[in-house]
Amino acid sequence: MPDKVLLLTLKTFSATGGIEKVSRILGKALYERSIEQDGLFELCSMYDKQADAVDNPYLPAENFRGFAVRKLSFIKDMVAAGAKSDVVILSHINLLLIGWLIKKIKPHTKLFMLAHGIEVWYPLPARTKVMLASCDHIIAVSRFTKDKIEEVHDFPPQKCTVLNNCLDPFLPLPSNKLKKETLLKKYGFSATDTILMTLTRISSKERYKGYDKVIEAIGSLNDTSCNIKYLVAGSYDKEEKIFLDDLINSLHLQNKVVLAGFIQDEELENHFAISDIYVMPSRKEGFGIVFIEAMYYGLPVIAGNADGSVDALLNGELGQLVHPGNTAAIAQSINNIIQNKKAFIPNRNKLEKHFSYDAYKQNLYSIIN
Repeated sequence: MPDKVLLLTLKTFSATGGIEKVSRILGKALYERSIEQDGLFELCSMYDKQADAVDNPYLPAENFRGFAVRKLSFIKDMVAAGAKSDVVILSHINLLLIGWLIKKIKPHTKLFMLAHGIEVWYPLPARTKVMLASCDHIIAVSRFTKDKIEEVHDFPPQKCTVLNNCLDPFLPLPSNKLKKETLLKKYGFSATDTILMTLTRISSKERYKGYDKVIEAIGSLNDTSCNIKYLVAGSYDKEEKIFLDDLINSLHLQNKVVLAGFIQDEELENHFAISDIYVMPSRKEGFGIVFIEAMYYGLPVIAGNADGSVDALLNGELGQLVHPGNTAAIAQSINNIIQNKKAFIPNRNKLEKHFSYDAYKQNLYSIIN
C-alpha cells in the first residue's frame, strides 16, 4: 500500500545554509520516491513563506507548505498531519516536540530524525532525551555524529544509520573565463598566485572552522616562489573582523589575506574556479558539504581529522586530514599541495560514487523502506 511521508523543516528555501541545503535535497528525493511508489509527500516549513517555494527546482510548490513563523499553527497542524502519515521525518532536533506528540497520538507512525552535528554531540536536557527515545530511527550525516549519539545519549546502534550528505543535483559548472578574470581583479589576485579558500560564517562562535589557524600557517610559510593568497569568504561580524585584522597585521599578511564577505550562491562556483586549494581545518564539523563541493570543482582539500569532515574526505582518500589545532601540520599540508598539486586532485569517480545525488537517494530509500 502506498505510504504518506511528511518532512518537517525549520527553513528550506528562505536561507542558504548547510542544513537548508540538506532539507532541499532531501525534499527532492522524497518527492521523487512518492512519484515512483505512487505515494503522498508533503514538505512543511516553520519559517518559510509559501512564496519562498515558487519556481524552486526541487519539488512542486503544491507539495510544500510554509508557515511564515506562525509557530503555534505549525505545531498544531503538523501534529494533526503527522498523525495521518505513515512516515514523519524531522530535519532537525528542534522539531522533536512535534515528533514526540505525533507518536503519542499515533504510535505506529514511523518517526525519523536527521542529526547534523554539534546539536546532538553533547548531553541534552532530560525532557529532550525522553523525546529523542521516541524516534524509531536517527539518520546521522557522518560516522562521527552517529558515534556521538550512541555514546552521549545511549541510543541503540541499530536505530541509528549514517547517511552522508550529497552534492546538490543542481550544482552548476564554473562560468566563463571572463568572470574568473574579473574576480581575480576584484580581489587583487593574479593568475600566478596560489589561492587558498575557506567558505564559512566568520564569527567568534564559528572560529572552530580554523580560518585563524590557516592564517597562522600562511604566516609560517616561505612562499616567495608561489605567492600564496588566502580568500576567506562568508559574512562576518564586527568583533571577529577586528580579531582577524589584528591577527593579519601582527603576521604582516595584509597583502595576502582577503575577507570577501558574503557571497551569493550563484557566485560560489566562480570563487571555487579561481582557487587552487580549499582549506578548512574545522574541529566541530558535522559533515561539511562545502568539502565535497570544492572537490566537485577539482580542488585539493585540507580538513580537520577530529569531526565529521573525515566522512566528507573518505578517511583521507579524497584529501588531506590534519589535526585542526596544529598550525605546522596545516602549513605542511598546504606546502605538499603546492609542491605537487596534481597528486592531490580528488578522484572524481570516487567522489561521484559516494556523494552523488543518485547514491544518496538509493541509500535514503533503503533506510526508509
